[in-house]
Amino acid sequence: QVELVESGGGLVQTGGSLKLSCKASENVFNFNRMTWHRQGPGKERDLVASLTVGDTTHYADSVKDRFTISKDGSKNTLYLQMNSLRPEDTGVYYCNANILSRHFWGQGTQVTVSS
Repeated sequence: QVELVESGGGLVQTGGSLKLSCKASENVFNFNRMTWHRQGPGKERDLVASLTVGDTTHYADSVKDRFTISKDGSKNTLYLQMNSLRPEDTGVYYCNANILSRHFWGQGTQVTVSS
């Protein structure tokens, strides 16, 4: 069983920055793909950014050029650098790790962007 623990969320003003972390219980290079998802108030959980084992990245249109996904194998950690934050970025951010056909989720971290 893979464990993922997110951290780094908080309250920030519009235009501010936050860096989220997702600490994995094993080497992040073992996963085929790791992703960040966001669930806003009253909304479904949506994909924000993904990073494959080959370092291919993908971003939702709403966060392109503002968010950056990365990982550090020495720390078994996935990151999401979020800049120029907007109120619509508010939500619970979840980390997901995919290995073969299995998916693992973290517990989420709350991000609130005030206007």
